[in-house]
Amino acid sequence: MNTAHEFGALLRRWRERRRMTQLELALAAHSSARHVSCLETGRARPSREIIAKLATCLHVPLREQNTLMLAAGFAPGFGERSIEALDAARVAIDRVLRAHLPYPGFAVDRHWNVVLSNNALPRLYEGCAAELMQPGANAVRLTLHPLGLGPRILNYEEWRAHTVHLLREQIETRPDPVIEDLLAEVMVYPSVNGHGNGRGLDSSARLATPLRIASPYGSLSFLNTTTVFGTPNDVTLAELALEMLFPADAETVDVVKRMTEE
Repeated sequence: MNTAHEFGALLRRWRERRRMTQLELALAAHSSARHVSCLETGRARPSREIIAKLATCLHVPLREQNTLMLAAGFAPGFGERSIEALDAARVAIDRVLRAHLPYPGFAVDRHWNVVLSNNALPRLYEGCAAELMQPGANAVRLTLHPLGLGPRILNYEEWRAHTVHLLREQIETRPDPVIEDLLAEVMVYPSVNGHGNGRGLDSSARLATPLRIASPYGSLSFLNTTTVFGTPNDVTLAELALEMLFPADAETVDVVKRMTEE
């Protein structure tokens, strides 16, 4: 397949994934439907400028924008450095996570692997299997696995459903075999300790799904927020997300205070 045809196939795939017609994409990119059609069929060769415009209109992630550039015969437009090499970003993330203490906060990559953490509440993870706690631990697996926090999650099925929804949305936005495998794994985890359906939690009255965890100190209930960097120009930075857990009730504030004092 020549570069024009390879690029055209990728472009059509992204356009269909975003459920846009050629005309809709053309109008958004200030182009013509005929030109978009020629790009998709390989009858026209794209410029770097039109690739950037189309990728922006299609909300193509930076990693896949590089793939589009390569398919068209151009050098990638965005660098990809390790988190260790992103000094300024790493310092900023570390400050945010430390400021969030004593509540848990961590940064994850696109596969939900923890790359930075404030190591809050170590007692919370007592009893979790050692292999789930290794550096680069997967946050989804640590939370839901039967050898992780799973047996202590009071609304296990509810939180798993929330996680499954996030993973499916991620796959819809950006197909990824690693995330597809993680979703398949999560789907077959058994319900644990009878914490199955989350009934009695008055879910209809809540604005967000809490993560409810049993501990020797009492029940913990957290709401999570996700923060990403705005307008990143590095693939690694674009794929990082900060996951922050906030207390959802006064009991959690009190329990965390006692855990921290010990």
